[in-house]
Amino acid sequence: MKVLIADDEVVVLEGLKYIIDWENLGFSICSQSKNGEETLEKILRLQPDLVLLDIRMPRLSGTEIVQIARENGFRGHFIILSGYSDFSYAQTAIKYGVDFYLTKPIDEEELENAVLTVKKQIEDERKSAMTLNQYRENARDTIIRSLLTGSFKDISSLNLTDLHLSTDIYQVVMYERFTQDPFQVTWDFAELLRVTNQDHNSFDHVSLERREVILLKGSFALDRFERLLSHYHVNPQKGSPLDSLFLTYGRRVYRPEDITYSYEDACALLERRFFCEHNQHVLGYEALPSAGELTYRVTDEEASRFSSHLTDYIQTQNRRCIVEELGNIRKNLYYCADQIPAIKRFLIDIYLQIRQKISQVYVNIQIPFCTNSAMIDSIDSKFYLYEILNLLNEQFEMCMNAIGCPSSDTIMDDILHYINYNYMENLKLETIAPLFGYNSAYLGKIFTKKVGESFNSYLDRIRIDHSKLLLKDESLKVYEIAERIGYKNVDYFHKKFRKYVGQSPAEYRKTAGLQK
Repeated sequence: MKVLIADDEVVVLEGLKYIIDWENLGFSICSQSKNGEETLEKILRLQPDLVLLDIRMPRLSGTEIVQIARENGFRGHFIILSGYSDFSYAQTAIKYGVDFYLTKPIDEEELENAVLTVKKQIEDERKSAMTLNQYRENARDTIIRSLLTGSFKDISSLNLTDLHLSTDIYQVVMYERFTQDPFQVTWDFAELLRVTNQDHNSFDHVSLERREVILLKGSFALDRFERLLSHYHVNPQKGSPLDSLFLTYGRRVYRPEDITYSYEDACALLERRFFCEHNQHVLGYEALPSAGELTYRVTDEEASRFSSHLTDYIQTQNRRCIVEELGNIRKNLYYCADQIPAIKRFLIDIYLQIRQKISQVYVNIQIPFCTNSAMIDSIDSKFYLYEILNLLNEQFEMCMNAIGCPSSDTIMDDILHYINYNYMENLKLETIAPLFGYNSAYLGKIFTKKVGESFNSYLDRIRIDHSKLLLKDESLKVYEIAERIGYKNVDYFHKKFRKYVGQSPAEYRKTAGLQK
């Protein structure tokens, strides 16, 4: 505790410094003075806890010093010393909040008791102030949380200046660890922004719904944050605070009642971290789709559509189309209205359908697919969409390496390879041509030139060759064989079989030594 001693007599002044053991009583003498003007100046500048003051001072009297100091907001304590026992002085002194009025010559014990009494009052005041500040801080936090969530209804009832919320612009920032490793990030937001935050003038920091929330206040703090974001245009330095953080920020707002909109932006962006690029450390409100843009839904039909396309691209070794289709999936999911778990299930479904289809077509080829359970666990554990798509692409690449045509020196070899494994499907030149980067008319011409027969003729011949093998299985009906090789109409199958074999399927089965 600081004490200021003032007396116009040098001898008395020196005596007051040593008459009692100030240090032992918990005080340090911060200064001394010999006239009223100097004393008042030091009181207002140094803000001592206690002033030991002679009533008779040059230029300003002791009572005048007390009066002016109080009028200027000084809240410290006074002990007045006087050589007079005139009660009128005491009355004037007490009026302005003097704690003790002691007459000279000063009695050491009397002064010590007075100082101890003042000390006790100062300690009690400090405890009360600490408790009050704690209540005020708790109240501030509660009010700020209410402003963030939009639950505070009567903004006009708040003293915004007292709460340090009176400014012309606000913005909400949220942060969390960048990696999922369980280490504790410790950092100072004021230090990162390079601002002072005395009395919460630049920002407030609260924890809300297990999230760390920063409320930026005022143009200076927001401009500093804008500069901080410039560090994210390139990868932050490894090991730096920026490298350990992921930030989202909402829109700038200009009224306290609109703070909740900025908070909602930041929350929504944190939920959309799943769609971030590799090593992306920040998401701003500019990247937040509007509710009207979130129209895509993950459905069984969509999963089947994508799995069908990707299965074709895998079989045709069309890596460019695989990358483009994965890009289409990513674009659609970015505007998806479903939750992340549903999106992951959608991607799992696409993979499982592709795996099933490829396994059925290439039954005699060992394809190094992950087990279903391993792939499901792997996709569920991924934090980002791009990680899942990269994982799928790796699986597709292994699959293509396994089933690729061994003699694939030309694209035509790949086309024939694809037909030989998919003859049972509803194959058409119009659907196959784009898989290999051709239009159907041009592919038809080069197919006939390279193979020596038309696409439809080649497909029919492959189907009929497979039907001969199936006709040897006496348990299969002719119409069942027709469906298995890709003919939906059994009469059409009969027509084609007779064309290429010279007899009906039943006659072929009989001549092959099988019963009808």
